[in-house]
Amino acid sequence: MLRLLSLLLLLALPAQAEEEIILGLSQNEIDITATFVGSEILLFGAIRRDAPVPEGNLGIIVTVAGPEIPVTVRRKERRFGIWVNVDDVEIAAAPSFYAVASSADLSKVLRPSEDLINRITIPQVVRHVGTNVLDSQSFARALMRIRAENDQYQLLEGAVAISRDTLFQTRIQMPANLTEGFYVAKIFLTRDGNVVDEYETSIPVKKVGMERWLYNLAHENAFLYGLMSLAIAIAAGWSASAVFGLFRR
Repeated sequence: MLRLLSLLLLLALPAQAEEEIILGLSQNEIDITATFVGSEILLFGAIRRDAPVPEGNLGIIVTVAGPEIPVTVRRKERRFGIWVNVDDVEIAAAPSFYAVASSADLSKVLRPSEDLINRITIPQVVRHVGTNVLDSQSFARALMRIRAENDQYQLLEGAVAISRDTLFQTRIQMPANLTEGFYVAKIFLTRDGNVVDEYETSIPVKKVGMERWLYNLAHENAFLYGLMSLAIAIAAGWSASAVFGLFRR
C-alpha cells in the first residue's frame, strides 16, 4: 500500500523539462538621453539539458515587446473636396515596440497552434476589439505596416545563431523613438514546432538627465513648464531678431 501511494505521488509531480533556457543580456537597462539615437541589445544564452539531446528539429525564438498602449486607427476618405475620418477601430493591445527573431523561418520552428497559445508573432500580439467595421482586420494590418516602416515592429527570421545545438545569440536593434517603460524579452525553445521551454525577463527603458527633469516638470508643474517654454520662445525670438538686425547693418 505504501509503495502504491509513493508511486501515485511521483506520477502527480510535474515532469522536469529535459531542456531549459539560460539567458544573458548585454545590458540590463536602456537610458534615453538627448543624444539617444537607438540601442542594440545582444541576447545570448545556452540550453541546459538533464538528458541526451532529444530528437526533433530545434528552434529558438526571441521576442522583445515594449509597453502595450491602446491605439485608435482611423480611415480617411476624400468627401466634398476635403479629407475626413469615416471609420475607426480601437486596437486594444498593441506593443509600442515588438521584435521577433528566430533561428529559421517561423513556419519551420513554430506551429500555428503554438503561436495562438503563446502569442509570439506580430499579428498575434496586435488585437482589436469588437467593431461594426467589416474590414477591421485591415486597420490592424495598417498599424503593423506603419510601425514596421518605422522599425517599431521587426520580423527577423534566421537572425538567431545556434552553435552545437546548445549556445545561441541574436541582436535586436532598438530605434530612437522608444516609449519609456519596461520591455519584456522572451525566449522560446521549440522542438518540431512545439514550445518546450520559455524564459522571460524585463529591460527597463527610462529617460535620464535633462530629459527626465523636463518630463517631470511638464507632468508635475505644468504652469511653471509653460512659463519656462514661453520665456525660451521669447528669448529665441529676440535673439533671432538681434542677429538679423546686425546683418542688415
